[in-house]
Amino acid sequence: MSVFSTLAIYFIIWWLTLFAVLPLGVRTQAEENDVVPGSVESAPARFRALRVVLLTTAIAAAIHLGWYFVSVKLGYGIDSIPRFAPKFY
Repeated sequence: MSVFSTLAIYFIIWWLTLFAVLPLGVRTQAEENDVVPGSVESAPARFRALRVVLLTTAIAAAIHLGWYFVSVKLGYGIDSIPRFAPKFY
């Protein structure tokens, strides 16, 4: 597998992990009793971008290492899944 393919898969895993990490630990303006005029109460009180990026990178790296170990080192891939229907080609 090429380096470009590995980086592309890592980027996809990172992007999906980002959306799972974004709501973790967020406190809304309503919970902080500090609603900025013109914004909704459910808006984040403080957005911690560095924390989100670092946590996303760490989780995505762990998932990617697991994927890399199973697919490249152990040799399991999409062709390892048994087919229950006959092939038509």
